[in-house]
Amino acid sequence: MLTKIITIGVYGFSAEGFFQALRTAEVDTFCDLRARRGVRGSTYAFANSRRLQDRLAQMDIAYVHRKDLAPSKDIRQRQYAEDKANKIAKRKRTELGSAFKNAYAEAVLSDFDPRSFSDELPPDARVVALFCVEKEPAACHRSLVAHKLQQGLDLPVEHIMPES
Repeated sequence: MLTKIITIGVYGFSAEGFFQALRTAEVDTFCDLRARRGVRGSTYAFANSRRLQDRLAQMDIAYVHRKDLAPSKDIRQRQYAEDKANKIAKRKRTELGSAFKNAYAEAVLSDFDPRSFSDELPPDARVVALFCVEKEPAACHRSLVAHKLQQGLDLPVEHIMPES
């Protein structure tokens, strides 16, 4: 039975800091919300799918990929257009724009059932980490999924950030 949802991004974390944050939060199930499960550059290579899954397995953390919760290219393009209009670089964004939020809510969250999500997790799942890349939770769709789960399952949500 789920007891808590956490969210975590990769940007700003070292590999050890990232995995220690999962340990500290007592995460037992890791839910990857990315469509493409890779990160460019050597700094975040630990978050590339195979390496990430291998490390999580060593930590006895279940890995679940939920590509259906990733934003489509069209939805991402709406955010890129808003970022460009506001002259904000992707990694400097602190929150999602309304065009992205509205499109994501309509295309993804309108059919998303928190109970079904919970039922599809491993039976011993207690603390689930929702993962994508952005540093700021409000700048990432994982915060929208977390909010829907919080409302639908009456669970606390904790956003884990790298120490700066």
